[in-house]
Amino acid sequence: MFHELSIRHLQVKRQVSIPIFYRDIKFNEGFKADIVVEEKVILELKSVERVLPVHKKQLLTYMKLTGCKLGFLLNFNESLLKDGITRCVNKLQE
Repeated sequence: MFHELSIRHLQVKRQVSIPIFYRDIKFNEGFKADIVVEEKVILELKSVERVLPVHKKQLLTYMKLTGCKLGFLLNFNESLLKDGITRCVNKLQE
């Protein structure tokens, strides 16, 4: 996935640390996003029997912490990849 996005000349980062802030404390390694594309889209990669609400909440948390408005949850444990794609939108206030 990373390679395919890279050869399309997109700015792609793997295992991106997402810090968490609590009061005056910054935790640098709070979470790690699987792939971030162009600093705008988060791709969370899974290979699970079925996508659970906790998987979607995980992605939404990453999106809120980074300010990204769009994310995709990709479950590779599907016969057809298109059946394993879940699109998530973070409705941030402008």
